Amino acid sequence: MPRGIADIPELRIETMVAFVTRWMSPPELYFSNLFPTSNAPSSSIKWESQEGTRGMTPFKPAGAPSPLTAPIGIAQHSAEAAFWGEKMFFDEEFLNNLRKEGTISQYLAAAQRIARELGGITNRSRRRKEWLYAKMIVDGGFDYQIKQGNRAYVTYGIPSDHTVTLGVDEKWSTGANANILANITTGKRLLSRKCGARVTHAICNSQVLQYLGEDATLRTLLSKSTFGDGSLFSGAKNYPVGINPAVISSLLDIPNLVIIDTMYEVRAYLTAAVTGSSTTAVSVEDASDFEVGGTLKFVDVSEGTYEEETISAVDEQAGTVTVSSAPTASFKPNEDYVSMVRPYVPDDKFIMMCANVDGKPIAEYWQAPFGLDRHYGEKPDRWEIKDPDGIYIRIEDKGLPVLYQRDALYILDVA
Repeated sequence: MPRGIADIPELRIETMVAFVTRWMSPPELYFSNLFPTSNAPSSSIKWESQEGTRGMTPFKPAGAPSPLTAPIGIAQHSAEAAFWGEKMFFDEEFLNNLRKEGTISQYLAAAQRIARELGGITNRSRRRKEWLYAKMIVDGGFDYQIKQGNRAYVTYGIPSDHTVTLGVDEKWSTGANANILANITTGKRLLSRKCGARVTHAICNSQVLQYLGEDATLRTLLSKSTFGDGSLFSGAKNYPVGINPAVISSLLDIPNLVIIDTMYEVRAYLTAAVTGSSTTAVSVEDASDFEVGGTLKFVDVSEGTYEEETISAVDEQAGTVTVSSAPTASFKPNEDYVSMVRPYVPDDKFIMMCANVDGKPIAEYWQAPFGLDRHYGEKPDRWEIKDPDGIYIRIEDKGLPVLYQRDALYILDVA
């Protein structure tokens, strides 16, 4: 008797999730694992944030009513939860390999492909959640699609004096008057005064770690007796710069110096032809997530070749990504595509953070309900179709990170 989709163990939801655990390694996601998660009552996320924490209860006369109080610097925020998801199609030829009795090699190849593909789209979904956190912490806000053609923007209200751009002469990369230790001490002192907490995390990528490791002032301090064993270049070194972040962390008196080099990729198919040496405004199916200053990679699928140009402008409503110079080759719509690879933490940022204020996490991720069953969190599912015969496998998720303590972040633009 023929076996239907319900009779194939590998296509059961619980089995597909187990495949991901068994065959695939999850992406390196730091922010998503740093803060707690809660369920929101609806997809409209509302939260309150504050600045400062060190108020005191006032005196009152005996027998008098207690005065009414509120958190210092309180602000109310609301935003629609971000919703993301994608699906993948498996045709009947592939599915037949899961139905053939006794063909172990074909069966295993098909089962492993399901694990690989499902693991791939699952990891892509988790990277989107990490992107939300990174944008909150690094940029203080982001925009995203909420309905067809409509976009929302959420800003977390980080105080302006907590986002500092160093002058040209003070840049850690090339500044003649760079003073890394003073910049960091200034930020630590500001955070302590504003929110009353100690800096627990400093976050950057390996490029900024290299600036730290090569700074003459820090090198001099590291040559003192406490740090004089050469451990800056030994032990748990960062790849690729070969510097031990724990040594610098100890010198700066910040418990966690976190180096995040994880990247994400944005990809979109062309919707109009790109004419070589002419087209600079490139029409794509979805221009969101492309960023000015990024490198746009044009990929010729049939030839297996590519070119790269710098992005100079992005128009999400028009669906165009503009490059500073037109590529030399031509590219075809609906076949060729463009992509951009970017780090979660860019090469010019050094972020300091108090992860907890008054014993409470400064941020949280709110899961929003979606689907007819009001599902919370990452959801894999699948369904069968006819003509062509096959199944779709889908991953969806919905939610939004929220920031409760606006003055617990200090963002330095250092390069």
